Amino acid sequence: MSKIYTSILDTIGNTPVVRLARLSPPDMELYAKLEAFNPLGSVKDRLALGVIEAAERDGRLKPGQTVIEATSGNTGIGLAMVCARKGYPLVIVMAESFSVERRKLMRFLGARVVLTPAAEKGTGMVEKACELAAKHGWFWTRQFENQANADIHSRTTAREILAAFGGTGPDYFVTGAGTGGTLKGIARVLRAESAATRIVVSEPENTPMLASGLRQRCKADGTPAESHPLFRPHPMQGWAPDFIPQLTADALDTGLIDAIQPVGGAESLRLARELARQEGIFCGITGGATLAAALEVAKTAQKGSRILFMVPDTGERYLSTPLFDAIEQEMDAVEREISNSTPSCRFSAPASQPAAAAAAASEPPPDGARHFVRQAINDPEQPVVMFALEWCEFCWAVRRFLRDLGLPFRSVDLDSVAMQADGIGGDIRKVLHTLTGQRTIPQIFIGGAHIGGAVDLLDLHDRGELMTFLGKAGIQPAGDLALTARSYLPRWLAARSVA
Repeated sequence: MSKIYTSILDTIGNTPVVRLARLSPPDMELYAKLEAFNPLGSVKDRLALGVIEAAERDGRLKPGQTVIEATSGNTGIGLAMVCARKGYPLVIVMAESFSVERRKLMRFLGARVVLTPAAEKGTGMVEKACELAAKHGWFWTRQFENQANADIHSRTTAREILAAFGGTGPDYFVTGAGTGGTLKGIARVLRAESAATRIVVSEPENTPMLASGLRQRCKADGTPAESHPLFRPHPMQGWAPDFIPQLTADALDTGLIDAIQPVGGAESLRLARELARQEGIFCGITGGATLAAALEVAKTAQKGSRILFMVPDTGERYLSTPLFDAIEQEMDAVEREISNSTPSCRFSAPASQPAAAAAAASEPPPDGARHFVRQAINDPEQPVVMFALEWCEFCWAVRRFLRDLGLPFRSVDLDSVAMQADGIGGDIRKVLHTLTGQRTIPQIFIGGAHIGGAVDLLDLHDRGELMTFLGKAGIQPAGDLALTARSYLPRWLAARSVA
């Protein structure tokens, strides 16, 4: 990097490959491709440059024309950088459920961000981008179908990998599917020039769209016609939208994938934190997810195998997500003890302050949160209320069950954008714990009565007791009362329950 560049765009690519030390299993070589070293912090900087310059070359993008794309964030951030440098106005369409940091970064770079309802998922934001492009004559980059997305990875990322490993690829290459551009672009080069390299694609274990073999229904233009039937919410932003992108389907259809490795959301979150704490690698949730997949690969790989996994972005755009749930901004007890071990610049007074600090820590949540919960569970207009998380598969199971039962309900999503304001989502969780004695989510109430969590509600129906609670609340389901509620649980839990 010791040179002068004529444009920030010239710094895209040539990201480092770093060998893990503390997290690597014995007799294995684990390597991370760190895409956070791109100027705007993610692998999608490559995509953004590739699709814009391809459109400039073939004339589809005219000088000064507005660019539009539907994205979970990283592609939009990369496009905002490229469009800022090249002078194109940019409009981003993004579901409201994605992290606040991402939309702020795009707006900081001059883009306009149009939000779509979380319930409409990825297909909804794609449909909105399509409508806006058609109405206003804007250039839609179509990251999920655009072959220029894969092409730039064939020209750059794949070549960097081959060079890093001495001209031949690693024994295993592990990546998430995402748009399919990284997967298709790298895999086809490795398949041609390093035939021994096995290509492993990881996907959320509760969303086995690729592993299922079920095709994605698409429109004539390659965009999704509907959500994939096996999509479920998951915390890996940028992975597995509610459809299989055309570029990913291409990789499947042309035999570029050797194995599909499912990974859990909780394990992905844990390993993202472990990468930071044990290797000093600061990444997002998908970095933890690809590491989780690489560690699974290592369990059956030959000794001495070289396993490369993609780390797509940086952790800074996840501050408002579950990745940082346990990270406090105030000093904890250990930090206060360190501070108090010397006399100067202490926050606490010698005698009374420790007791005051303890009292503050156990202070009840604010009145606003208590009032919100009281009002929600006692609202006669909405007697069924669920305190939930948007990405939680158990909350998703309850939503589907209640909808199929024909039962109107309110879902208060504590990790939604609205609930991030002033930390009210966290305060509501404290209120619920005080009220029910339970820390788990979801928590469900009917007519003011606490039912419990997902399994409690579903079992209540299957035992024939749910109608008693509904009758007391004065509501009658409009759907099929004969459905089996436990069938809505995640398959792994349903199977364990039967056993």
